[in-house]
Amino acid sequence: MLDVRRLRLLRELALRGTIAAVAEALSFTPSAVSQQLATLEREAGVPLLERSGRGVRLTPAGQNLVLHAEAVLERLERAAAELAEARHGPAGPLRIGAFPTATRSILPAALARLADRHPALEPMVSETDPAGAAHALRAGDLDVALIHDYDLVPAPLEPGLAAESLCEEAMYVASPVPGPTAAHGAAGAGLTVLARWRDAPWIMPGPDTLCRAVTEQVCRAAGFVPRVRHQVDEFATVLAFVAAGQGVAVVPQLGAVDPPPGVCLTPLPVRRRTRIAFRSGAGPHPAVAALTRALRASVPDGLGVAEEPHVPGPVP
Repeated sequence: MLDVRRLRLLRELALRGTIAAVAEALSFTPSAVSQQLATLEREAGVPLLERSGRGVRLTPAGQNLVLHAEAVLERLERAAAELAEARHGPAGPLRIGAFPTATRSILPAALARLADRHPALEPMVSETDPAGAAHALRAGDLDVALIHDYDLVPAPLEPGLAAESLCEEAMYVASPVPGPTAAHGAAGAGLTVLARWRDAPWIMPGPDTLCRAVTEQVCRAAGFVPRVRHQVDEFATVLAFVAAGQGVAVVPQLGAVDPPPGVCLTPLPVRRRTRIAFRSGAGPHPAVAALTRALRASVPDGLGVAEEPHVPGPVP
């Protein structure tokens, strides 16, 4: 009989590429991961890994087993959801990851709704950049994560995850002087409005974040490479820097609430989309479903709200 925990390690190796990366992500030692995968090979009766330079790669049999592992793990999530509903409904710990603007603008109202309607549920929130949410979900460090992507920087879901749309918001370029269009007017002549600031200093989030990637992409689409002066992640601080004449920045609608005096917001033809992500099969879990309903009811006015999709029931 194949061990589910070892199947999970094989799946992570297929996604992360190296035993060292799997070990770091799951808080194991590399030798422990290697030993567990060697045991899985003995259970399977065929080679699952082969040497590739200094690392390893999956054999065709290993790749095929990963596909079966994905299906097994999803069915186990669905089984857990059914059992939780049969036992007590929404109750116990619920680990939630969210990016800072959603943590501030959406989660407080959602948590209040959960406390009122499901007092036995114990939500625990951790600020998590969407770039790291997939690993945390698959590792079991999170149960639900709010993630986002952009028109110009789509972020396809990784294997083992599912998601539902929550909302979408506008994007702006924040500048210390009036831009070529009014703060809440039309988006003007597409991304060419950014050409006004090609020689300005830019304020950007840190590397390896989606917010940084979308800023660089919209600038490239406008025909220039931005000159980065400051690296700041928190949008309230970004706007304070803009107001102080320290540069310009691309900010989302949730990050541009109540801008300080002296900041002009010029709309861009780019949207940021927020989704509710969880492990495949976990959507019907009573705690996950309760949080999803609370999040939908807590989207601030003025954002595009996605229609609530049908949550599939257990696979017969």
